[in-house]
Amino acid sequence: MASPTKVETEDEYVHVRFRDPDQFETIRTPDWAEKPARSVSDGSEVRMGKAADSDDWKVETVLIQKEVGEDKAAEQAEEIVEKIES
Repeated sequence: MASPTKVETEDEYVHVRFRDPDQFETIRTPDWAEKPARSVSDGSEVRMGKAADSDDWKVETVLIQKEVGEDKAAEQAEEIVEKIES
C-alpha cells in the first residue's frame, strides 16, 4: 500500500500526497471515491490520477478538513487509500 510522501495544510484542507502528480496524464476527483473517503473523514475528497500508458486509476492526493490536523489527516488518508485500492 502507498504511504504519504507529503503532508501540508493549504486553505481549508490538509493535502496528503501519495503519488507525484507529474506521473499522471489525467487527474480527477471522482464521485464514486466520495463514499469511501467520507466514511473515514467527513468532508474529505480524493484526487485520482491515470497514467497515459494505463487504464488504472490510483490515488494521487487525499484532502482532509484542516481542523483534523496534519498527523490525524495522514492516518485518515492512509485508511481511505486502503479502502479504495484494496
